[in-house]
Amino acid sequence: MIICRIEAGDSVKSNTKTPFHFDLKKAKKVFRFILAILLYSVCLIMLLVFAILIINFIDERRNLSKGITKPSLFSAYTIVSPSMVPNIKVLDVVIIKRVEKEEDIKKGDVITFNSTDYRYSGVTVTHRVIKIDQTNEGKYLYTTKGDANNTTDASRATFDNIYGKVILTIPKIGYIQYFLSNMLGWTLIVIFPAFCVIAYDIVKLVRTIRKDPKNRNEEEKRKKEQQRREQEQKQENEKVKHHMISQPIKKEKKEEKDERRRFE
Repeated sequence: MIICRIEAGDSVKSNTKTPFHFDLKKAKKVFRFILAILLYSVCLIMLLVFAILIINFIDERRNLSKGITKPSLFSAYTIVSPSMVPNIKVLDVVIIKRVEKEEDIKKGDVITFNSTDYRYSGVTVTHRVIKIDQTNEGKYLYTTKGDANNTTDASRATFDNIYGKVILTIPKIGYIQYFLSNMLGWTLIVIFPAFCVIAYDIVKLVRTIRKDPKNRNEEEKRKKEQQRREQEQKQENEKVKHHMISQPIKKEKKEEKDERRRFE
């Protein structure tokens, strides 16, 4: 047997677990932090979309004034397949810029184009250019391939089918887009926070109004007026009650007097 002597000042560890205490202040801070991240993300997406729309509108008006029809100057696409992993992952968002000339597209560039492949005809594809050929007429043909694919695309892209070249990749923003596309996500991310902000502002406004000295004086005046009216009503009720009690007494006294007169 080993005996351990505990000197004064030594601490003894207890096996009993401390009860769980819910810290409301910390929970509020965590909730506000998560809510701020979500709101900032939504605002970032909205600002990005708004900026692209404005730029494209100005560019389109300028092209129409010259009688030229071109694709949008800037566009954004959400990646939905893993063909470009690991460089571009599923639900990443790519920002593309329109290419003005055929020779501006170089080998190694990632382009977004309308596929003419019989397997994906009409589908918008984002793949990397691995080879560039030129026909006798001077027309450029671009051989493309997904970074994660083992083979090249069956058909080559032409300049007329290319929307633009990828200039920026935003990771995982597509998750927010996907979440906002259903009613639950829209309610939780947009409607509910907006309702909370409005409710908080209303409560804050009411508290400010109550703390205002002018409003406080008016409230005190109303209370005093109400008390005065209650006091007057109480006095009036007491008078009516006293009058109702005094009437039978007077009647009895009168009857007694009449009775005495008869005996006299």
